[in-house]
Amino acid sequence: MLFTKSTRDIMRGSDELLSQSTTVSNGSTMSPQPNNTDNNNDAKKAKLDKNQNGKPSRVIHIRNIPNEVTEAEIIHLGIPFGRVTNVLVLKGKNQAFLEMADEIAATTMVSYFANCIAQLRGRNVFVQYSNHNELKTDSTHSNAHATAQAALQAAQVLIGQGETQGGPNTVLRVIIEHMVYPVTLEVLFQIFSRIGKILKIVTFTKNNTFQALIQYPDMVTAQTAKLSLDGQNIYNSCCTLRIEYSKLTNLNVRYNNDKSRDYTNPGLPTGDPNLDSAIALGGSAGVLATPFAAVHGLGPQLTAYTPAVGAPLASFMLPSAAAATTAALGVAGIRIPGQQQAGTVLLVNNLNEETVSPDALFTLFGVYGDVHRVKVLFNKKDNALIQMAEAHQAQLAMSHLDKIKVFGKPIRVMPSKHQTVQLPKEGQPDAGLTKDYTNSPLHRFKKPGSKNYQNIYPPSATLHLSNIPPNVTEDEIKEAFLHNGAVVKGFKFFVKDRKMALIQLGSVEEAVMALIEMHNFQLSDSSHLRVSFSKSTI
Repeated sequence: MLFTKSTRDIMRGSDELLSQSTTVSNGSTMSPQPNNTDNNNDAKKAKLDKNQNGKPSRVIHIRNIPNEVTEAEIIHLGIPFGRVTNVLVLKGKNQAFLEMADEIAATTMVSYFANCIAQLRGRNVFVQYSNHNELKTDSTHSNAHATAQAALQAAQVLIGQGETQGGPNTVLRVIIEHMVYPVTLEVLFQIFSRIGKILKIVTFTKNNTFQALIQYPDMVTAQTAKLSLDGQNIYNSCCTLRIEYSKLTNLNVRYNNDKSRDYTNPGLPTGDPNLDSAIALGGSAGVLATPFAAVHGLGPQLTAYTPAVGAPLASFMLPSAAAATTAALGVAGIRIPGQQQAGTVLLVNNLNEETVSPDALFTLFGVYGDVHRVKVLFNKKDNALIQMAEAHQAQLAMSHLDKIKVFGKPIRVMPSKHQTVQLPKEGQPDAGLTKDYTNSPLHRFKKPGSKNYQNIYPPSATLHLSNIPPNVTEDEIKEAFLHNGAVVKGFKFFVKDRKMALIQLGSVEEAVMALIEMHNFQLSDSSHLRVSFSKSTI
């Protein structure tokens, strides 16, 4: 690339920086990365047609950019305002030029960032008109040219998608794919409020798929949310966010409840006359009294609140009942600021030390996640440490099994301060009380997106049986359960699939013990019974 004037003259930009006074921060929120000192600055030159200084131009000059910023990030800064036709990044000078399709788009962009500071990788950048009205690059330096062209082509694809979906907008449509765990309005708020202030959320189910509409104050924040979160998983290997622009420009919210929320109007009714009356009599304005039932033991919803402008999420304490939802927010950097990451190790106490064993705990806790290690404490056998594969699995197990009777005693399940369960050292007395199940073939959740995720329920008197051989009869299955001390109240094969059945026992406690004894029970030479808790009754 060649300059038609000196680099120093080109880098002057317009005479004055735009106003920097604001309390709102928008733009890319990518995490900082190590600087790349090899910038090859001499290769990044451009041919620019001179424009009279100070006048609007379709070429935007962006200053104070981080060294490691990419052409794509510069382009994404301009996409919400119109079509981007060219880009030039001068990393050694910490500056970039962005050419818009017309002056209207450029004027909109400059005007917008006159009122709120743009950010790239956490650094404030300054957006102003260039003193040139056209950015011409050639392929003399093919590497830089190819990178810019690839970024521009990717931007065109993104814009093309936007045109079919409604175009850049303040309202995002969010679709949850592979939703094997529950996703609620509050979970979405926790995630999307990391990007910026949320005005409204509406959730709904369409074509058996959970979806949401999320409204931001401006399209740049919405754009950032889409670029940052699209394709991320809320939970490990599942609950994938697919984000597109909605054709709606404003959401009309009638109720503040577990399905919809207007954070700008906390006085809206819940739609439940009894709850609305209670709030009117004694509830505080803008705060719901958490009337929504827990789903699959992941804890009640967080209470609604009206966040202060610019206030970080960590500025309020999460209710303890929401710890499960917080701990479960999964991989790919989706974390709640100010919250300690939940661990994978659980402490279980009040066990029956006469009958408890690592295998029994492995089987029971394995209903809610893959158990890697179990240690029954050598000097205090009514206590055990259980290490799960994932933090959200530990939370599920704790939510479902705390205070459940096991071997005649209500056990207590709580997070442990330990990060891992240590195996005994060679020669250390253990009596078989510590076991490593990391490579066990009996794990239920080894496969990402396994159907077992969809069948996680609290302990119940009815058990779901599967992997039943065709030659095994109802009486034989009943006899096996009776032999292990259970009282069978009912039994039913599935009509469409005789490999599965429901068996109803005398109590939840009996069902817990039957699951421990009968899961992996050998029914034939090649078939072992699979047992889990059921939501159904016979």
